[in-house]
Amino acid sequence: MEYWEKRFLDGGKIWGEKPSATAIYALKLFKKHELNSILVPGAGYGRNTKLFTDANLEVAGIEFSESAIDIAKSFNPKTQFFQGSVLDMPFNDEKYDGIYSFNVLHLFLKDDRISFLKKCYKQLKTKGFAFFVVFSDMERSFGKGKQIEKNTYESKPWRPVHYFTENDLKEHFKDYSVIETGIIEDAENHGELGLHSHILRYIFAQKK
Repeated sequence: MEYWEKRFLDGGKIWGEKPSATAIYALKLFKKHELNSILVPGAGYGRNTKLFTDANLEVAGIEFSESAIDIAKSFNPKTQFFQGSVLDMPFNDEKYDGIYSFNVLHLFLKDDRISFLKKCYKQLKTKGFAFFVVFSDMERSFGKGKQIEKNTYESKPWRPVHYFTENDLKEHFKDYSVIETGIIEDAENHGELGLHSHILRYIFAQKK
């Protein structure tokens, strides 16, 4: 929590204002399946949620960084934000048509990943959809740092990262009907790394 609060406090809109390429693709799928309400765990300062609200979707975001939410209030006022950890979900009694989660699931160790996914499952309506984005095992940082669990490394203090293979990702979503998986290269320009790309895995699945 301290790590991310400091990043947003010091860096502001650290990934810029443009949405991730994964959010643009997720929106196409959400529109195709006629989703109206979306939950975004780990919403940051709202660069992805703004894409959804601009498309007239009802969006709720969960974010534990107070600094990120402060930025979001002016940048994306149409999103309803709840402050807190995604591991403490739910923050309301709402059920959503879909969930979009960008680069959050891979930040947890196995037990917390499973707990997080179970909480997300409960907040989806019957036959609701989930679009999750995670670091892949093709990332340049894969294998760097102290190994904590299988395919999980601590490249920075207090920030473990799990790198997903396709089979691993599907196994995490075994309680869903998996519709589609794939790879998206997502460009970023921030911090000491400057312009670079992440090789991300995504999964689009439906609640059984």
